[in-house]
Amino acid sequence: MKPSVAFLLLMLGAVMNVQPAQEKASLLYPYGLEQQDHKNPKLDDGSSKKISLAVPFTFYGKEYRTLYVNNNGVISFDTRVNQYTPDPFPLADGRTFVAPYWGDVDNVRGGDVFYRETTDPTLLARVTKDINQYFPKIRYAATWAFVATWDHVAYYGSTTNKGNTFQAVLTTNTKTSFIILNYWDIQWTTGAASDGDPDTGLGGTPAHAGFNSGDETNFYNIPGSQTDAIINITKTSNVNVPGRWVFQVDDFKVTGVPTEVPKVANSNNCWL
Repeated sequence: MKPSVAFLLLMLGAVMNVQPAQEKASLLYPYGLEQQDHKNPKLDDGSSKKISLAVPFTFYGKEYRTLYVNNNGVISFDTRVNQYTPDPFPLADGRTFVAPYWGDVDNVRGGDVFYRETTDPTLLARVTKDINQYFPKIRYAATWAFVATWDHVAYYGSTTNKGNTFQAVLTTNTKTSFIILNYWDIQWTTGAASDGDPDTGLGGTPAHAGFNSGDETNFYNIPGSQTDAIINITKTSNVNVPGRWVFQVDDFKVTGVPTEVPKVANSNNCWL
């Protein structure tokens, strides 16, 4: 169980530094209250309410009609995920989820978690254009999307104003499904309850990015997961766009994946 953290909240009076919205536009899809997003409660290890989808979303060959957006960097199907220290995939407990950045987020200390289900034509056109660019052999026109964004979220036990901004977009045309993962700004990898350093947000058991089917067999770990190199995920990609990973997930397929993980966390090179 995590220790009481009330005394640390007194240290968070300063306003967090947030990247201007126009600078994020090149990678992130629009999000926030002005997009009619919902916002998760300020609750350590919390989650959204149970979200019933307007259309089924197919993931690893199975249709899902409900999901949760969990504060700790996970979108889960049918069940909440409150766990804050990530485990390697495949999981043995049957949980099915996508982990954009599974780590110990604490949105009480800073940042917000937004989400919305949408059929907005402008957004769907942009998603369609991107998918067609990355997968030119697949004829695809998005008819639905779900956008979840972790905006400058802090880590548990933080004594700094470090924050991570990342996003997951689920999209389907009712037959073919894709997930787009966008990593805009990653400043920490680990919360203090996962043996991370409160002053740096590094060390311990770093965050995990990937997909777990729930069948104990099928899964995918983005290279660098649960290593110090995960902080470099803003510079990695499988579609030649630094900070973006895209996967067809109805019948899960991995394309364009590099063969080596980034070795130096402070490298200025883009690993593609």
